[in-house]
Amino acid sequence: MNCIIIDDEAAARAIVSQLCASVPDLDVIDEFSSAIEAIKFLNQHTVDVVFLDIHMPGFTGFDFVQTLKNPPKIVLTTSDRDFAIEAYEYEAIVDYLVKPLTLERFGKSLQKVKNALVLQPKLSPHEGADTVLGEDLYINIDRRLIKLKYNEILVIEAQGDYIDIKTEKESYKVHTTLKKIKAKLPEAMFLQIHRSYIINFTKIIDIEDNSVLIEKQVIPISRSNRPELMRRLNLV
Repeated sequence: MNCIIIDDEAAARAIVSQLCASVPDLDVIDEFSSAIEAIKFLNQHTVDVVFLDIHMPGFTGFDFVQTLKNPPKIVLTTSDRDFAIEAYEYEAIVDYLVKPLTLERFGKSLQKVKNALVLQPKLSPHEGADTVLGEDLYINIDRRLIKLKYNEILVIEAQGDYIDIKTEKESYKVHTTLKKIKAKLPEAMFLQIHRSYIINFTKIIDIEDNSVLIEKQVIPISRSNRPELMRRLNLV
């Protein structure tokens, strides 16, 4: 098995690394003090297990798990016992280790990882792939059907009983809901990042703190939608 270690504290990473070194068939591929850097790594590499601290600045361990589309097996390492119940709501999380870590408990955790890997289903080559039918969306404006190309849409904003569809050239106000329009958009291109906004994430110019910039518009990102946005981005 191979693994990576994610913890913002160097001493904590060193302890987990020492425990891993005591296991003959476990290789530490890399260590990270930042969850964002680990996501970039996992976009390019495959590992069997991640030893992950829950409390990290700006991006919790749970945020990290939600960000990954097909996460490896996760073992949480933390000094906080309060999140154990929440942890097991995530299928990828196979164990919850409370610091200080011991070799005996670490060994039991690895056995859980091995058991989970044996039971892990194999995905077919096409499973989970997005399918997009057509390139156009028709909207009803004053009894006229106007055709919009998906790649021309920048942002869709909820405004009461209407939505405002902003394109590269114009804006269109349509009497419908964000939920209904979302169901008609290709998931490979569009993402809801706030209760009032859907964006074409291929049009993002910049991301800073809790907002994205598309053309000249700054759009807020809600905390619950941030992990999915980070997962979709091709981080390098």
